[in-house]
Amino acid sequence: MNNEFKSLALAVLLSFIAIYAVNHFFGLTPQNISTKTISETVQSHTPHTSNLVTVAEDAIALKDTQSVLAKDARLPFQNDAVKGSIRLKGARLDNLYLSRYNVELDNDSAKIELLKPAQTANHYFIDLGWLAQDNNVVLPNSSSMWVSDAETLTPDNPAVLSWRNKNGLIITRKISLDDNYMFDVEDTLQNNSDQEIDIFPYALISKNMANYDAPRSVVHEGFSSVVDKTLKEFKYADFKKEKSKSFETKGGWLGFSDRYWFTSLILDRKEKAQFSYKNNGNDNYQADYLGERLVIPAHQTKTYSYKIFAGAKEIKLLDTYAKQQNIHSFDRAVDFGWYYFLTKPFFYILDFLYGFLGNMGWAILLFAALLRLCMFPIANKSFTSMAKMKALQPKLLEIHEKYGNNQMLIQQATMELYKKEKINPAAGCLPMFIQIPVFFSLYKVLNIAIEIRHAPFIGWIKDLSAPDPLTISQLLHIYVPGILDIGLWPIFMGLTMWMQQKLNPAPVNKDQARMFALMPVFFTFMLGHFASGLVIYWTLSNILSIIQQKAIMHKNGVK
Repeated sequence: MNNEFKSLALAVLLSFIAIYAVNHFFGLTPQNISTKTISETVQSHTPHTSNLVTVAEDAIALKDTQSVLAKDARLPFQNDAVKGSIRLKGARLDNLYLSRYNVELDNDSAKIELLKPAQTANHYFIDLGWLAQDNNVVLPNSSSMWVSDAETLTPDNPAVLSWRNKNGLIITRKISLDDNYMFDVEDTLQNNSDQEIDIFPYALISKNMANYDAPRSVVHEGFSSVVDKTLKEFKYADFKKEKSKSFETKGGWLGFSDRYWFTSLILDRKEKAQFSYKNNGNDNYQADYLGERLVIPAHQTKTYSYKIFAGAKEIKLLDTYAKQQNIHSFDRAVDFGWYYFLTKPFFYILDFLYGFLGNMGWAILLFAALLRLCMFPIANKSFTSMAKMKALQPKLLEIHEKYGNNQMLIQQATMELYKKEKINPAAGCLPMFIQIPVFFSLYKVLNIAIEIRHAPFIGWIKDLSAPDPLTISQLLHIYVPGILDIGLWPIFMGLTMWMQQKLNPAPVNKDQARMFALMPVFFTFMLGHFASGLVIYWTLSNILSIIQQKAIMHKNGVK
Protein backbone atom coordinates (compact mmCIF):
# COMPACT_ATOMS: atom_id res chain seq x y z
CA MET A 1 0.00 0.00 0.00
CA ASN A 2 1.67 3.27 -1.13
CA ASN A 3 1.71 6.47 0.90
CA GLU A 4 -0.85 8.22 -1.33
CA PHE A 5 -3.39 5.43 -0.85
CA LYS A 6 -2.74 5.43 2.91
CA SER A 7 -3.38 9.17 3.03
CA LEU A 8 -6.59 8.79 1.06
CA ALA A 9 -7.84 5.98 3.29
CA LEU A 10 -7.05 8.02 6.39
CA ALA A 11 -8.86 11.04 4.95
CA VAL A 12 -11.98 8.95 4.24
CA LEU A 13 -11.91 7.46 7.74
CA LEU A 14 -11.50 10.84 9.43
CA SER A 15 -14.29 12.31 7.32
CA PHE A 16 -16.79 9.65 8.36
CA ILE A 17 -15.73 9.96 12.00
CA ALA A 18 -16.38 13.69 11.77
CA ILE A 19 -19.76 13.07 10.13
CA TYR A 20 -20.77 10.69 12.91
CA ALA A 21 -19.58 13.11 15.60
CA VAL A 22 -21.47 16.06 14.14
CA ASN A 23 -24.68 14.11 13.69
CA HIS A 24 -24.40 12.65 17.19
CA PHE A 25 -23.77 15.90 19.01
CA PHE A 26 -25.57 18.40 16.80
CA GLY A 27 -28.27 16.40 15.04
CA LEU A 28 -31.86 17.54 15.46
CA THR A 29 -33.58 14.73 17.32
CA PRO A 30 -36.76 14.91 19.40
CA GLN A 31 -36.65 14.48 23.14
CA ASN A 32 -37.46 11.00 24.32
CA ILE A 33 -39.42 11.18 27.56
CA SER A 34 -41.15 8.07 28.89
CA THR A 35 -43.12 7.29 32.03
CA LYS A 36 -41.64 6.36 35.36
CA THR A 37 -42.92 6.14 38.93
CA ILE A 38 -42.26 9.48 40.61
CA SER A 39 -43.16 11.38 43.77
CA GLU A 40 -44.71 14.80 44.05
CA THR A 41 -42.44 17.53 45.38
CA VAL A 42 -44.15 19.62 48.07
CA GLN A 43 -43.06 22.49 50.23
CA SER A 44 -41.80 21.74 53.74
CA HIS A 45 -42.84 23.96 56.58
CA THR A 46 -39.61 23.80 58.52
CA PRO A 47 -37.97 26.67 56.62
CA HIS A 48 -34.62 28.30 56.98
CA THR A 49 -34.11 31.91 55.94
CA SER A 50 -31.24 30.98 53.60
CA ASN A 51 -32.69 27.94 51.91
CA LEU A 52 -35.82 26.47 50.43
CA VAL A 53 -36.21 22.81 51.34
CA THR A 54 -38.45 20.38 49.49
CA VAL A 55 -39.51 16.93 50.63
CA ALA A 56 -41.06 14.07 48.71
CA GLU A 57 -44.32 12.29 49.35
CA ASP A 58 -44.61 8.53 49.10
CA ALA A 59 -44.26 7.22 45.55
CA ILE A 60 -47.56 6.77 43.76
CA ALA A 61 -48.66 5.15 40.52
CA LEU A 62 -48.71 7.56 37.61
CA LYS A 63 -52.00 8.63 36.10
CA ASP A 64 -53.07 10.38 32.91
CA THR A 65 -53.57 14.14 32.99
CA GLN A 66 -57.35 14.16 32.65
CA SER A 67 -57.94 11.77 35.56
CA VAL A 68 -55.67 13.87 37.82
CA LEU A 69 -57.39 17.11 36.79
CA ALA A 70 -60.79 15.63 37.63
CA LYS A 71 -59.79 14.93 41.25
CA ASP A 72 -59.67 18.54 42.49
CA ALA A 73 -61.62 21.77 42.18
CA ARG A 74 -60.01 24.06 39.61
CA LEU A 75 -60.03 27.59 38.29
CA PRO A 76 -59.99 27.47 34.47
CA PHE A 77 -58.14 30.14 32.51
CA GLN A 78 -57.94 30.95 28.83
CA ASN A 79 -56.79 33.53 26.31
CA ASP A 80 -55.73 33.29 22.67
CA ALA A 81 -52.32 31.84 23.62
CA VAL A 82 -52.91 29.48 26.55
CA LYS A 83 -55.60 27.31 28.05
CA GLY A 84 -55.56 25.41 31.32
CA SER A 85 -56.45 25.56 34.99
CA ILE A 86 -55.14 26.36 38.46
CA ARG A 87 -55.61 23.72 41.15
CA LEU A 88 -57.43 25.39 44.07
CA LYS A 89 -55.82 22.89 46.42
CA GLY A 90 -52.51 24.64 47.01
CA ALA A 91 -53.32 27.35 44.43
CA ARG A 92 -50.95 25.54 42.08
CA LEU A 93 -50.44 26.39 38.41
CA ASP A 94 -50.07 22.90 36.97
CA ASN A 95 -52.17 22.64 33.82
CA LEU A 96 -51.32 24.72 30.74
CA TYR A 97 -51.62 24.07 27.02
CA LEU A 98 -50.19 26.35 24.31
CA SER A 99 -53.10 27.06 21.99
CA ARG A 100 -50.96 28.37 19.13
CA TYR A 101 -48.66 25.35 18.83
CA ASN A 102 -49.28 21.76 17.84
CA VAL A 103 -47.12 18.79 18.69
CA GLU A 104 -46.98 17.65 15.05
CA LEU A 105 -47.23 19.40 11.67
CA ASP A 106 -50.83 18.27 11.34
CA ASN A 107 -53.15 21.07 12.50
CA ASP A 108 -55.39 18.44 14.07
CA SER A 109 -52.62 17.12 16.30
CA ALA A 110 -52.62 17.80 20.04
CA LYS A 111 -51.59 21.15 21.45
CA ILE A 112 -48.29 21.48 23.31
CA GLU A 113 -48.81 20.54 26.98
CA LEU A 114 -46.34 22.75 28.84
CA LEU A 115 -47.41 22.33 32.48
CA LYS A 116 -48.59 19.02 33.90
CA PRO A 117 -49.92 18.18 37.39
CA ALA A 118 -48.14 16.02 39.93
CA GLN A 119 -48.89 12.30 39.78
CA THR A 120 -48.52 12.37 35.97
CA ALA A 121 -45.51 11.37 33.91
CA ASN A 122 -42.97 14.19 33.75
CA HIS A 123 -44.89 16.61 35.93
CA TYR A 124 -44.17 20.31 35.54
CA PHE A 125 -45.83 22.79 37.88
CA ILE A 126 -45.43 26.14 39.67
CA ASP A 127 -46.05 26.87 43.37
CA LEU A 128 -46.19 30.22 45.14
CA GLY A 129 -46.33 30.62 48.88
CA TRP A 130 -44.99 31.77 52.21
CA LEU A 131 -42.58 30.42 54.81
CA ALA A 132 -42.22 31.33 58.49
CA GLN A 133 -39.32 30.97 60.88
CA ASP A 134 -41.83 30.28 63.65
CA ASN A 135 -43.38 26.86 63.04
CA ASN A 136 -46.42 27.95 65.07
CA VAL A 137 -47.45 30.32 62.29
CA VAL A 138 -49.90 28.41 60.11
CA LEU A 139 -49.46 29.20 56.41
CA PRO A 140 -51.01 27.69 53.26
CA ASN A 141 -49.26 24.68 51.77
CA SER A 142 -49.78 22.35 48.82
CA SER A 143 -52.80 20.77 50.57
CA SER A 144 -54.54 24.02 51.58
CA MET A 145 -57.85 24.81 49.92
CA TRP A 146 -58.33 28.24 48.40
CA VAL A 147 -61.68 29.79 47.46
CA SER A 148 -62.09 31.58 44.13
CA ASP A 149 -64.45 34.48 43.48
CA ALA A 150 -64.49 33.80 39.73
CA GLU A 151 -65.49 30.85 37.60
CA THR A 152 -62.93 31.57 34.86
CA LEU A 153 -59.73 33.61 34.61
CA THR A 154 -59.40 35.63 31.39
CA PRO A 155 -57.52 38.79 30.38
CA ASP A 156 -60.72 40.78 30.99
CA ASN A 157 -61.63 38.98 34.21
CA PRO A 158 -58.94 38.61 36.91
CA ALA A 159 -59.63 36.11 39.68
CA VAL A 160 -59.17 36.48 43.44
CA LEU A 161 -58.36 33.45 45.59
CA SER A 162 -58.63 33.61 49.35
CA TRP A 163 -57.36 31.55 52.29
CA ARG A 164 -57.41 32.10 56.05
CA ASN A 165 -56.09 30.38 59.14
CA LYS A 166 -57.64 30.17 62.63
CA ASN A 167 -55.30 32.82 64.06
CA GLY A 168 -56.55 35.78 62.06
CA LEU A 169 -54.31 35.70 58.97
CA ILE A 170 -56.17 36.23 55.70
CA ILE A 171 -54.40 35.93 52.34
CA THR A 172 -56.13 37.09 49.17
CA ARG A 173 -54.36 36.33 45.90
CA LYS A 174 -55.32 38.35 42.82
CA ILE A 175 -54.29 36.61 39.58
CA SER A 176 -54.28 38.43 36.25
CA LEU A 177 -53.53 36.99 32.82
CA ASP A 178 -52.51 39.07 29.81
CA ASP A 179 -53.16 38.23 26.16
CA ASN A 180 -50.09 35.99 25.91
CA TYR A 181 -48.08 34.09 28.55
CA MET A 182 -47.65 36.38 31.55
CA PHE A 183 -49.42 35.87 34.89
CA ASP A 184 -49.36 38.69 37.44
CA VAL A 185 -50.01 37.62 41.03
CA GLU A 186 -50.54 39.96 43.97
CA ASP A 187 -50.86 38.60 47.50
CA THR A 188 -52.54 40.78 50.13
CA LEU A 189 -51.80 39.58 53.67
CA GLN A 190 -54.10 40.86 56.40
CA ASN A 191 -52.95 40.20 59.97
CA ASN A 192 -55.98 40.35 62.27
CA SER A 193 -54.12 38.85 65.23
CA ASP A 194 -52.54 40.68 68.16
CA GLN A 195 -49.00 39.62 67.21
CA GLU A 196 -46.78 40.53 64.30
CA ILE A 197 -46.08 37.89 61.69
CA ASP A 198 -42.57 37.38 60.32
CA ILE A 199 -42.61 35.53 56.97
CA PHE A 200 -40.76 35.09 53.66
CA PRO A 201 -42.21 34.80 50.13
CA TYR A 202 -41.12 31.93 47.92
CA ALA A 203 -41.87 30.57 44.47
CA LEU A 204 -40.76 27.33 42.85
CA ILE A 205 -40.98 25.45 39.59
CA SER A 206 -40.78 21.67 39.82
CA LYS A 207 -40.05 19.57 36.75
CA ASN A 208 -39.63 15.82 36.40
CA MET A 209 -37.18 14.64 33.73
CA ALA A 210 -37.58 10.86 33.96
CA ASN A 211 -35.74 9.06 31.13
CA TYR A 212 -34.90 12.39 29.57
CA ASP A 213 -32.43 12.22 26.69
CA ALA A 214 -30.20 15.28 26.58
CA PRO A 215 -30.79 17.17 23.32
CA ARG A 216 -28.15 16.63 20.64
CA SER A 217 -28.26 20.19 19.38
CA VAL A 218 -26.52 23.45 20.15
CA VAL A 219 -29.60 24.87 21.89
CA HIS A 220 -29.39 25.13 25.67
CA GLU A 221 -31.98 23.17 27.65
CA GLY A 222 -32.04 23.24 31.43
CA PHE A 223 -31.91 25.98 34.07
CA SER A 224 -31.79 29.57 32.82
CA SER A 225 -31.68 32.75 34.86
CA VAL A 226 -30.43 36.30 35.12
CA VAL A 227 -28.65 36.88 38.43
CA ASP A 228 -27.56 40.46 39.15
CA LYS A 229 -27.91 41.26 35.43
CA THR A 230 -25.73 38.29 34.45
CA LEU A 231 -27.04 35.35 32.43
CA LYS A 232 -26.48 31.95 34.09
CA GLU A 233 -27.30 28.65 32.39
CA PHE A 234 -26.95 25.10 33.72
CA LYS A 235 -27.71 21.79 32.06
CA TYR A 236 -29.40 18.98 33.96
CA ALA A 237 -26.17 16.99 33.74
CA ASP A 238 -24.46 19.70 35.83
CA PHE A 239 -26.44 18.45 38.85
CA LYS A 240 -25.41 14.81 38.81
CA LYS A 241 -22.70 15.35 41.45
CA GLU A 242 -23.44 18.79 42.87
CA LYS A 243 -27.12 18.58 43.79
CA SER A 244 -27.79 22.29 44.25
CA LYS A 245 -26.53 25.77 43.40
CA SER A 246 -27.56 29.05 45.06
CA PHE A 247 -27.04 32.70 44.19
CA GLU A 248 -27.83 36.01 45.87
CA THR A 249 -29.39 38.51 43.50
CA LYS A 250 -31.15 41.83 43.22
CA GLY A 251 -33.90 41.49 40.69
CA GLY A 252 -33.72 39.04 37.82
CA TRP A 253 -35.56 35.89 36.84
CA LEU A 254 -35.06 32.12 36.85
CA GLY A 255 -36.72 29.04 35.45
CA PHE A 256 -36.54 26.17 32.98
CA SER A 257 -35.66 26.58 29.33
CA ASP A 258 -36.49 24.12 26.56
CA ARG A 259 -35.73 24.53 22.88
CA TYR A 260 -38.93 26.45 22.19
CA TRP A 261 -40.71 26.68 25.57
CA PHE A 262 -39.90 28.53 28.75
CA THR A 263 -41.14 29.00 32.31
CA SER A 264 -39.87 31.71 34.59
CA LEU A 265 -40.32 33.34 37.99
CA ILE A 266 -39.66 37.07 37.69
CA LEU A 267 -38.59 39.46 40.45
CA ASP A 268 -38.98 43.18 40.71
CA ARG A 269 -35.69 44.89 39.79
CA LYS A 270 -35.26 46.29 43.32
CA GLU A 271 -36.03 43.07 45.20
CA LYS A 272 -33.32 40.99 46.80
CA ALA A 273 -33.68 37.22 46.82
CA GLN A 274 -31.86 33.92 46.84
CA PHE A 275 -32.09 31.86 43.67
CA SER A 276 -31.60 28.10 43.91
CA TYR A 277 -31.43 25.23 41.45
CA LYS A 278 -31.78 21.71 42.78
CA ASN A 279 -31.77 18.06 41.91
CA ASN A 280 -34.27 16.59 44.38
CA GLY A 281 -33.70 13.00 43.28
CA ASN A 282 -36.00 10.68 41.34
CA ASP A 283 -35.39 12.88 38.26
CA ASN A 284 -37.08 15.86 39.95
CA TYR A 285 -35.47 19.25 39.34
CA GLN A 286 -36.44 22.49 40.97
CA ALA A 287 -35.85 26.20 40.36
CA ASP A 288 -36.91 28.43 43.24
CA TYR A 289 -36.36 31.72 44.97
CA LEU A 290 -36.68 32.90 48.56
CA GLY A 291 -37.62 36.56 48.85
CA GLU A 292 -36.87 39.21 51.42
CA ARG A 293 -38.32 39.05 54.91
CA LEU A 294 -41.77 40.60 55.27
CA VAL A 295 -42.99 41.70 58.71
CA ILE A 296 -46.74 42.26 59.13
CA PRO A 297 -47.54 44.13 62.35
CA ALA A 298 -50.66 43.22 64.30
CA HIS A 299 -53.89 44.42 62.65
CA GLN A 300 -52.09 45.63 59.53
CA THR A 301 -51.94 44.62 55.86
CA LYS A 302 -49.02 44.12 53.44
CA THR A 303 -48.89 43.21 49.76
CA TYR A 304 -46.40 41.25 47.66
CA SER A 305 -46.33 40.70 43.90
CA TYR A 306 -45.16 37.80 41.73
CA LYS A 307 -44.76 37.47 37.97
CA ILE A 308 -44.88 34.14 36.13
CA PHE A 309 -44.10 33.49 32.48
CA ALA A 310 -45.17 30.16 31.00
CA GLY A 311 -45.19 29.90 27.25
CA ALA A 312 -43.32 29.98 23.96
CA LYS A 313 -40.04 31.77 23.29
CA GLU A 314 -41.45 34.28 20.84
CA ILE A 315 -38.50 36.61 20.48
CA LYS A 316 -40.38 39.81 19.68
CA LEU A 317 -42.78 39.15 22.55
CA LEU A 318 -39.92 38.59 24.99
CA ASP A 319 -38.37 41.87 23.85
CA THR A 320 -41.71 43.59 24.44
CA TYR A 321 -41.96 42.17 27.96
CA ALA A 322 -38.36 43.21 28.68
CA LYS A 323 -39.08 46.78 27.63
CA GLN A 324 -42.61 47.30 28.94
CA GLN A 325 -42.24 45.42 32.23
CA ASN A 326 -38.61 46.32 32.86
CA ILE A 327 -37.32 42.72 32.90
CA HIS A 328 -33.57 42.72 32.45
CA SER A 329 -32.23 40.51 29.59
CA PHE A 330 -35.51 38.64 29.25
CA ASP A 331 -34.68 37.97 25.61
CA ARG A 332 -31.69 35.90 26.76
CA ALA A 333 -34.14 33.12 27.60
CA VAL A 334 -33.55 32.42 23.91
CA ASP A 335 -30.15 30.80 23.40
CA PHE A 336 -28.63 33.20 20.87
CA GLY A 337 -25.19 31.69 21.41
CA TRP A 338 -21.72 33.23 21.19
CA TYR A 339 -22.64 35.36 18.20
CA TYR A 340 -25.53 37.15 19.94
CA PHE A 341 -24.61 40.38 18.12
CA LEU A 342 -25.23 38.56 14.80
CA THR A 343 -27.86 35.97 15.68
CA LYS A 344 -30.50 38.35 17.01
CA PRO A 345 -30.23 40.86 14.13
CA PHE A 346 -30.35 37.93 11.69
CA PHE A 347 -33.64 36.86 13.24
CA TYR A 348 -35.16 40.31 12.90
CA ILE A 349 -34.01 40.58 9.28
CA LEU A 350 -35.52 37.16 8.51
CA ASP A 351 -38.72 38.11 10.32
CA PHE A 352 -38.95 41.36 8.33
CA LEU A 353 -38.39 39.52 5.06
CA TYR A 354 -40.97 36.92 6.10
CA GLY A 355 -43.52 39.68 6.72
CA PHE A 356 -42.73 41.06 3.26
CA LEU A 357 -42.73 37.74 1.36
CA GLY A 358 -45.13 35.64 3.43
CA ASN A 359 -42.92 32.52 3.29
CA MET A 360 -39.94 31.83 5.51
CA GLY A 361 -38.18 29.74 2.86
CA TRP A 362 -38.19 32.60 0.35
CA ALA A 363 -37.13 34.92 3.19
CA ILE A 364 -34.08 32.69 3.81
CA LEU A 365 -33.18 32.74 0.09
CA LEU A 366 -33.51 36.52 -0.09
CA PHE A 367 -31.45 36.79 3.08
CA ALA A 368 -28.72 34.69 1.45
CA ALA A 369 -28.75 36.98 -1.59
CA LEU A 370 -28.50 40.09 0.61
CA LEU A 371 -25.57 38.59 2.51
CA ARG A 372 -23.77 37.84 -0.74
CA LEU A 373 -24.40 41.42 -1.81
CA CYS A 374 -22.93 42.76 1.45
CA MET A 375 -19.85 40.57 1.05
CA PHE A 376 -19.50 41.26 -2.68
CA PRO A 377 -16.38 43.49 -2.46
CA ILE A 378 -14.49 41.00 -0.26
CA ALA A 379 -15.61 38.00 -2.32
CA ASN A 380 -14.76 39.85 -5.51
CA LYS A 381 -11.17 40.40 -4.37
CA SER A 382 -10.93 36.79 -3.21
CA PHE A 383 -12.31 35.31 -6.43
CA THR A 384 -10.01 37.54 -8.46
CA SER A 385 -7.04 36.16 -6.53
CA MET A 386 -8.25 32.57 -7.05
CA ALA A 387 -8.79 33.20 -10.78
CA LYS A 388 -5.20 34.38 -11.10
CA MET A 389 -3.98 31.36 -9.14
CA LYS A 390 -5.94 29.05 -11.43
CA ALA A 391 -4.22 30.68 -14.41
CA LEU A 392 -0.87 29.88 -12.78
CA GLN A 393 -1.61 26.14 -12.48
CA PRO A 394 0.60 25.16 -15.47
CA LYS A 395 3.56 27.10 -14.01
CA LEU A 396 3.03 25.53 -10.58
CA LEU A 397 3.05 22.07 -12.15
CA GLU A 398 6.33 22.94 -13.89
CA ILE A 399 7.85 23.89 -10.52
CA HIS A 400 6.81 20.54 -8.99
CA GLU A 401 8.17 18.61 -11.95
CA LYS A 402 11.42 20.57 -11.86
CA TYR A 403 12.22 20.11 -8.16
CA GLY A 404 10.61 16.71 -7.56
CA ASN A 405 10.36 15.92 -3.83
CA ASN A 406 12.44 18.89 -2.62
CA GLN A 407 9.69 20.67 -0.71
CA MET A 408 11.91 23.57 0.37
CA LEU A 409 12.80 24.51 -3.19
CA ILE A 410 9.19 24.03 -4.31
CA GLN A 411 7.95 26.42 -1.63
CA GLN A 412 10.62 29.02 -2.41
CA ALA A 413 9.90 28.92 -6.14
CA THR A 414 6.14 29.03 -5.55
CA MET A 415 6.38 32.08 -3.26
CA GLU A 416 8.63 33.86 -5.78
CA LEU A 417 6.04 33.17 -8.47
CA TYR A 418 3.21 34.55 -6.28
CA LYS A 419 5.32 37.62 -5.52
CA LYS A 420 6.12 38.16 -9.17
CA GLU A 421 2.45 37.84 -10.21
CA LYS A 422 1.29 39.92 -7.17
CA ILE A 423 -0.99 37.19 -5.85
CA ASN A 424 -1.89 36.63 -2.20
CA PRO A 425 -2.78 32.91 -1.83
CA ALA A 426 -4.42 33.57 1.55
CA ALA A 427 -6.92 36.02 0.03
CA GLY A 428 -9.07 33.15 -1.21
CA CYS A 429 -9.71 31.99 2.36
CA LEU A 430 -11.06 35.33 3.61
CA PRO A 431 -14.72 34.82 2.54
CA MET A 432 -14.72 31.42 4.27
CA PHE A 433 -13.52 32.94 7.54
CA ILE A 434 -16.24 35.58 7.27
CA GLN A 435 -18.89 32.97 6.50
CA ILE A 436 -18.09 30.83 9.55
CA PRO A 437 -19.74 33.16 12.13
CA VAL A 438 -22.51 33.89 9.63
CA PHE A 439 -23.12 30.16 9.16
CA PHE A 440 -23.24 29.41 12.89
CA SER A 441 -25.42 32.45 13.60
CA LEU A 442 -27.95 31.42 10.97
CA TYR A 443 -27.75 27.84 12.25
CA LYS A 444 -28.64 29.17 15.69
CA VAL A 445 -31.55 31.19 14.36
CA LEU A 446 -33.01 28.19 12.57
CA ASN A 447 -32.69 26.14 15.77
CA ILE A 448 -33.96 28.65 18.33
CA ALA A 449 -36.60 30.71 16.55
CA ILE A 450 -40.03 29.26 17.19
CA GLU A 451 -41.21 31.43 14.30
CA ILE A 452 -39.40 28.98 11.99
CA ARG A 453 -40.78 25.86 13.70
CA HIS A 454 -43.20 24.10 11.33
CA ALA A 455 -42.69 26.92 8.77
CA PRO A 456 -43.17 25.42 5.27
CA PHE A 457 -41.31 26.17 2.05
CA ILE A 458 -42.21 24.74 -1.36
CA GLY A 459 -42.58 21.14 -2.46
CA TRP A 460 -41.84 18.54 0.17
CA ILE A 461 -40.30 20.94 2.74
CA LYS A 462 -43.01 21.35 5.37
CA ASP A 463 -40.79 22.35 8.28
CA LEU A 464 -37.70 24.51 7.69
CA SER A 465 -36.42 23.80 11.21
CA ALA A 466 -36.28 20.04 10.53
CA PRO A 467 -34.00 18.00 8.22
CA ASP A 468 -35.07 17.40 4.63
CA PRO A 469 -37.65 14.55 4.89
CA LEU A 470 -37.37 13.37 1.26
CA THR A 471 -34.36 11.09 1.51
CA ILE A 472 -32.80 8.64 -0.92
CA SER A 473 -33.95 5.85 1.39
CA GLN A 474 -37.56 6.90 0.91
CA LEU A 475 -37.22 7.24 -2.83
CA LEU A 476 -35.61 3.80 -3.13
CA HIS A 477 -37.72 2.27 -0.31
CA ILE A 478 -34.47 1.10 1.28
CA TYR A 479 -33.33 2.30 4.69
CA VAL A 480 -29.58 2.49 5.23
CA PRO A 481 -28.80 4.79 8.21
CA GLY A 482 -26.29 7.57 7.51
CA ILE A 483 -25.55 6.60 3.89
CA LEU A 484 -28.87 6.83 2.07
CA ASP A 485 -30.63 8.75 4.83
CA ILE A 486 -29.79 12.05 3.09
CA GLY A 487 -32.40 14.43 1.68
CA LEU A 488 -32.47 15.92 -1.80
CA TRP A 489 -31.62 19.46 -0.70
CA PRO A 490 -28.34 18.36 0.96
CA ILE A 491 -27.50 16.56 -2.30
CA PHE A 492 -28.21 19.75 -4.28
CA MET A 493 -25.98 21.61 -1.83
CA GLY A 494 -23.20 19.05 -2.30
CA LEU A 495 -23.43 19.36 -6.08
CA THR A 496 -23.19 23.15 -5.97
CA MET A 497 -20.20 22.86 -3.64
CA TRP A 498 -18.56 20.43 -6.07
CA MET A 499 -19.19 22.82 -8.98
CA GLN A 500 -17.76 25.72 -7.00
CA GLN A 501 -14.71 23.65 -6.08
CA LYS A 502 -14.03 22.93 -9.76
CA LEU A 503 -13.71 26.67 -10.35
CA ASN A 504 -10.98 26.97 -7.72
CA PRO A 505 -7.32 26.20 -8.37
CA ALA A 506 -6.68 22.55 -7.54
CA PRO A 507 -3.83 21.74 -5.14
CA VAL A 508 -0.76 20.45 -6.92
CA ASN A 509 -0.15 17.91 -4.17
CA LYS A 510 -2.17 14.78 -4.96
CA ASP A 511 -3.05 13.98 -1.32
CA GLN A 512 -4.33 17.52 -0.79
CA ALA A 513 -6.29 17.30 -4.04
CA ARG A 514 -7.98 14.11 -2.84
CA MET A 515 -8.81 15.73 0.50
CA PHE A 516 -10.40 18.70 -1.26
CA ALA A 517 -12.31 16.35 -3.55
CA LEU A 518 -13.87 14.73 -0.48
CA MET A 519 -15.08 18.01 1.01
CA PRO A 520 -18.40 18.19 -0.93
CA VAL A 521 -19.16 14.61 0.15
CA PHE A 522 -18.25 15.40 3.73
CA PHE A 523 -20.48 18.50 3.83
CA THR A 524 -23.34 16.66 2.15
CA PHE A 525 -23.42 14.07 4.91
CA MET A 526 -22.75 16.60 7.64
CA LEU A 527 -25.55 18.97 6.62
CA GLY A 528 -27.85 16.10 5.71
CA HIS A 529 -29.32 16.09 9.22
CA PHE A 530 -29.29 19.83 9.80
CA ALA A 531 -32.31 22.11 9.47
CA SER A 532 -33.43 22.19 5.85
CA GLY A 533 -33.62 25.99 5.99
CA LEU A 534 -29.88 26.12 6.62
CA VAL A 535 -29.17 23.77 3.71
CA ILE A 536 -31.36 25.88 1.40
CA TYR A 537 -29.45 28.99 2.45
CA TRP A 538 -26.08 27.29 1.83
CA THR A 539 -27.21 26.01 -1.59
CA LEU A 540 -28.25 29.43 -2.88
CA SER A 541 -25.13 30.99 -1.40
CA ASN A 542 -23.05 28.48 -3.39
CA ILE A 543 -24.97 29.20 -6.60
CA LEU A 544 -24.44 32.95 -6.23
CA SER A 545 -20.74 32.33 -5.55
CA ILE A 546 -20.48 30.23 -8.72
CA ILE A 547 -22.07 32.98 -10.81
CA GLN A 548 -19.80 35.63 -9.32
CA GLN A 549 -16.70 33.46 -9.68
CA LYS A 550 -17.48 32.53 -13.31
CA ALA A 551 -17.91 36.22 -14.18
CA ILE A 552 -14.56 37.12 -12.61
CA MET A 553 -12.79 34.22 -14.35
CA HIS A 554 -14.22 35.34 -17.68
CA LYS A 555 -13.08 38.88 -16.98
CA ASN A 556 -9.54 37.65 -16.23
CA GLY A 557 -9.44 35.38 -19.28
CA VAL A 558 -9.28 32.16 -17.23
CA LYS A 559 -10.86 29.04 -18.73
